Amino acid sequence: MRGEPVTAAMAFEGLRVLDFTWVGVGPITTKYLADHGATVIHIESVSRPDVLRGVPPFKDARPGINRSQFAANFNTSKYGLGLNMSVPQSRELVERIIGRWQPDIVAESFTPKTMRNWGLDYQAVRAIKPDIIYFSTCQMGQTGPHARYAGFGQLAAALAGFYHITGWPDRGPSIPQGAYADFVNPPNALAAIVAALEFRRRTGKGQQLDLSQFECATQFLAPVIMDYLANGHAMERQGNLDIDYAPNGVYPCMPEGTTESLCAIAVTSDEEWEALCTVMGNPSWTQGSRFSTAAGRKESEQELALLLGKWTANHRAHELMDLLQRAGVPAGVVQNQSDLWNDPQLAHRGFFQWLDHTECGPMPYDGLQFLLSKSPGALRMAHALVGEHNELILKEFIGLTDDEVADLVAQEVLETSL
Repeated sequence: MRGEPVTAAMAFEGLRVLDFTWVGVGPITTKYLADHGATVIHIESVSRPDVLRGVPPFKDARPGINRSQFAANFNTSKYGLGLNMSVPQSRELVERIIGRWQPDIVAESFTPKTMRNWGLDYQAVRAIKPDIIYFSTCQMGQTGPHARYAGFGQLAAALAGFYHITGWPDRGPSIPQGAYADFVNPPNALAAIVAALEFRRRTGKGQQLDLSQFECATQFLAPVIMDYLANGHAMERQGNLDIDYAPNGVYPCMPEGTTESLCAIAVTSDEEWEALCTVMGNPSWTQGSRFSTAAGRKESEQELALLLGKWTANHRAHELMDLLQRAGVPAGVVQNQSDLWNDPQLAHRGFFQWLDHTECGPMPYDGLQFLLSKSPGALRMAHALVGEHNELILKEFIGLTDDEVADLVAQEVLETSL
């Protein structure tokens, strides 16, 4: 089952990608390409599967290598090739694929030694295809004393400093929910790949792209780092508070059944403060000079938060959000999964899409993060099983014969989770 029909050419139509990536940053990056027209061959293994395939939620709450919707969300529109890379013949096959299929991009997300040990690092691949764009991403990058430090997005976010500044002032460090670095890196990775493609279009030259997830994530802390370097000020945990603005926080609303309900409100100007006061009916505590300026509101922000919270507690969160947004006050409901499923903005953009998965059947997938008006993308295929497209890839894409494919099966090169 495909997504919405696409009438215009996709942005990356005709692009070929050989994808060795796993877990988060790499698969999300190549998904951008796949969902926008690129032909992506995703190489995976049954004997050493992507760890994300073992992470819930699972279809019908039954674990299985093909049943994780976490992994599925990151790997739409890709063809699945199952290889046992511990077998020398597998590496020889990859070299044949590169030579015959002529991919534009090779992507990998292992620690630096892995592709080198397989004889498939940038220098080796470039010898086969001189204009290759070779995209590597790992936690600490390809060079330096920490290059071989493996880890996931949680570790990269901690090393970058996000944990130190996240949480409440009177408690220990907290974490941004999820593997934070896994989700802030892919847009930068995509931009780098697009730049490399444009450079090759103009010059005919390929290049190696080395994205250190730690270094790239650190860029999102640039104001904090500059404040320390210029002023000697080290930012500390401050909960939901803003450095300059108040009120700025998450406020209680009327419970919906037994579920806690919250609404985030941020006032960034005197005009927004006046609008908020008008919506509240200009209660007496808003009068006078105490809260009339940004400085005054910031100085008395704890008292202001308590007073505002007493008012928000008498409203339903979604109704309050609509009321404040119409008045020009930044506000948003703190949403859970079911809220997102029913969110009118996501529904308007057709964000959630159903695809027919080979083992799990029809499943809802996260849709496109951006919409291109002149070259729209689409979720073209559900997440492939490991090795689901072995014969299609090897016979139709690469041109191997039935006997050659049979030999690869006999040599235990090919793997499948079918």
